[in-house]
Amino acid sequence: MINRYAVILAAGQGTRMKSKLYKVLHPVCGKPMVQHVVDQVSKLQMERIVTVIGHGSDQVKAQLGDKISYANQAEQLGTAHAVMQAKDFLENKDGVTVVVCGDTPLITSETLEALSSYHLETSAKATVLTAVAEDPTGYGRIVRNNIGEVEKIVEHKDASEEEKQIVEINTGTYCFDNAALFEALNNVTNENVQGEYYLPDVIEIFKKQGEIVSAYKTGDFSETIGVNDRIALAEAERLLKKRVNEEHMRNGVTIIDPSNTYIGTDVTIGSDTVILPGTIISGQTTIASDCVIGPNTEIGNCVVGESTEIRQSAAFDSKIGANVNIGPFAHIRPASLIGDDVKIGNFVEIKKAEFGDRSKASHLSYIGDAKVGSDVNIGCGTITVNYDGENKFLTTIEDGAFIGCNSNLIAPVKVGKGAYVAAGSTITDDVPAESLSIARARQVNKDDYMKKSKQD
Repeated sequence: MINRYAVILAAGQGTRMKSKLYKVLHPVCGKPMVQHVVDQVSKLQMERIVTVIGHGSDQVKAQLGDKISYANQAEQLGTAHAVMQAKDFLENKDGVTVVVCGDTPLITSETLEALSSYHLETSAKATVLTAVAEDPTGYGRIVRNNIGEVEKIVEHKDASEEEKQIVEINTGTYCFDNAALFEALNNVTNENVQGEYYLPDVIEIFKKQGEIVSAYKTGDFSETIGVNDRIALAEAERLLKKRVNEEHMRNGVTIIDPSNTYIGTDVTIGSDTVILPGTIISGQTTIASDCVIGPNTEIGNCVVGESTEIRQSAAFDSKIGANVNIGPFAHIRPASLIGDDVKIGNFVEIKKAEFGDRSKASHLSYIGDAKVGSDVNIGCGTITVNYDGENKFLTTIEDGAFIGCNSNLIAPVKVGKGAYVAAGSTITDDVPAESLSIARARQVNKDDYMKKSKQD
């Protein structure tokens, strides 16, 4: 079995982005560009993945974690120089190495697999991933000989007028015989307009040595685009959004308005779920079948059960059960656990709370740091007063309790099973099971008070 390696080029600052955030960390569909690339490369079961970093190295490491290796390119002197930084990890190893740029977020594992397979089939020392571009300006051109073999790759700045008419371009992704790659890198020079060490020069070195150089042409140019500025970033977002939405629709999800629906690449959605316009679903979110999500709803890192409806609301880092009705204008904050057959109505906020099966808070309530049992009714305007200015405390509401409107539950406090809290109460002590608690000032009516005040 052939050993496979990968080198991901992620050292550039990306000055054209005009941003404090380093280029490869700019998100596309909610995920940094370089993370997209690493995720796709990782599907190929590489022996080792080396990411070449420079600018923003600490931030890139923090994003990608410790499952890959890092090589530092302190001074950016070109793509060949960047790959050379990985020699301590890969030099003299047998196998093939894929080189891909960290600013190509649309590249897929399927294309990288096809590139690697074609490389092995042709017994090549190097295989270039190419594509046909409507406007090849800025790209290196693939120069072929009269029998269609790759003769050389010419950078746009170094190309003649005739070579600039070529529309088959170098995408910047390659597959190499690993040992031959690092041997050839020692012979690359910087005798060009930019004064940089170009990785495509390795192709010319192999050709002079009589080695086989092949090219695998992808049919989807959009998959290979690199992001160098905000315009390209927006285009990558549009293309990836389209790809993701179409995949969900093919799998049985109804997306009413795909152009105004934003779904992350790691989101899973069951069949017959309907996604309405203005919805954003991100992170490691799983939505079951037969749900209705939206319009104008944001969900991040949540698990949502079957037949749940979330309308014009936001939910993050929580688990939501089946047959739940949320919204409009509800907010499910992190670490919440919503049971089955629950109703969370308009302008209700749930934070770090368990909410039991068949319980409901229909409107205008804050339930934070709470454990709510099953079959609980929480009336309009109820607040679990969880914070004393220094610490957070737990409110417990047991099964079948009824909380009247405009009640304040001053934590830590417990309302027992089947208890009833009268509307307008401020509860500071535990309420025993099956009890009625009234904690409000007695009403006093002063007859004719206003009439007399007007006469004075």
